[in-house]
Amino acid sequence: MSRPLMNTPAVEPPTHRLQCVLVMPAYNEEGCIQKVVEAWMTKMRAWFGQETRCIVVNDGSRDRTGELLDALAAQDPQVLVIHQKNAGHGGALLNAYRQALALNPEFVFHVDSDDQFDPDDFDALWQRRAESPFVLGYRAGRQDAFHRLVITRILHVVLTLSFGLNIRDSNVPFRLMTAGFLRQALAIIPGQVFAPNIFLSVIAARQGCDLMHLPVRHVERKTGKVSIVRWKLLKVCWRCVGEVTAFRRQLASLGRAGRSA
Repeated sequence: MSRPLMNTPAVEPPTHRLQCVLVMPAYNEEGCIQKVVEAWMTKMRAWFGQETRCIVVNDGSRDRTGELLDALAAQDPQVLVIHQKNAGHGGALLNAYRQALALNPEFVFHVDSDDQFDPDDFDALWQRRAESPFVLGYRAGRQDAFHRLVITRILHVVLTLSFGLNIRDSNVPFRLMTAGFLRQALAIIPGQVFAPNIFLSVIAARQGCDLMHLPVRHVERKTGKVSIVRWKLLKVCWRCVGEVTAFRRQLASLGRAGRSA
């Protein structure tokens, strides 16, 4: 069942500051969503106890994902579920980031809900948190279809040519950020981009952050279906190239404005 987009926090911010909020966009993941949320909450609680939350944005799923998430949230007050009309991965992720910032945490961590990552790999990122406001994983031995790997390579070349940056896995859904960095970055990221994580990586690199590029395990998807394949993936790639080019012009314009101020 379709639910309206929510633009306000799911709950009131806690009275004490949270150490870390985990965010997950989800779309048609009924085959694994319960397992994924429970596994990640076990990891989060091992580090943070009650000083954590998991925000899952259900992006208009057409299967039982929303129902299963509501059941999890009813059992676990640290799991917060946001239901929205389908806006794509980028729209769901931006909503998740904003919901997380509304809770005023110290850090925000993003992982996707498709069960392709191991929660134990979070440890390495968290242990490096004092060294950079933006710590990025990269998918070691990435288990995706060949054409998706080609698209990633194309985007890597585009970022290198556009910004002179060598970001190993700019769109990886496995990243730890300070809330301060994320808040400032979201202020300049366009609201309708397909892959906001690419822009976050670019902003962090241009600010001189050490992205760390820590290897994380990536396993083959065992449930659900990839919704963007074949010609749709090429179309999305072309869209991303256009958005990256426009963002380069935006940053250049902001730089000129800053110098003239």
